Amino acid sequence: MTAASDKITIKKYANRRLYDTESSTYVTLDRLAQMIREGRDFVVVDAKTGEDITHQALTQIIVEEEARGGATMLPASFLRQLIALYGNSMQTMVPGYLDAAMQSFSKNQAAFKDAFGSNLFADLAKRQMALFEQGAKAFTGGTAPRASEVAGSKDEVAALKAELDALRAKVDKLVR
Repeated sequence: MTAASDKITIKKYANRRLYDTESSTYVTLDRLAQMIREGRDFVVVDAKTGEDITHQALTQIIVEEEARGGATMLPASFLRQLIALYGNSMQTMVPGYLDAAMQSFSKNQAAFKDAFGSNLFADLAKRQMALFEQGAKAFTGGTAPRASEVAGSKDEVAALKAELDALRAKVDKLVR
């Protein structure tokens, strides 16, 4: 994130519009989410009272992201447990715990990217898809693979297994 002095002020008006004072434009919650992904820091204030309402804005972004459907990040079981903690004697400890857990996750994610590169899984997925397509052709009435193709596929599978074993070793090393 940016330094505290570089925080952008976003004003929220009674009509629910958000105004970015840095760019002098109205923005959406989607734009605020993008700013977070870009590492930009901001504070959201009520335009009338000056009250800091950043927490509510961030919560609203999460609700909208989860409502979009598709892959959600917050499983129902987690949400149930979180809701159950409201009013519980442990409620005051939860924010610090969750913050530390997310910081640890981010640190591990960065270490993983440094060790393996950012498109490692994309490369593995492409290779697996190619193997799947070759297998599908053999079973859907396509031309039968030649012996050399089968041997090549076996070699590719062996290479993928070796690569997977190497990745497991690296992950085990990182975890230790």
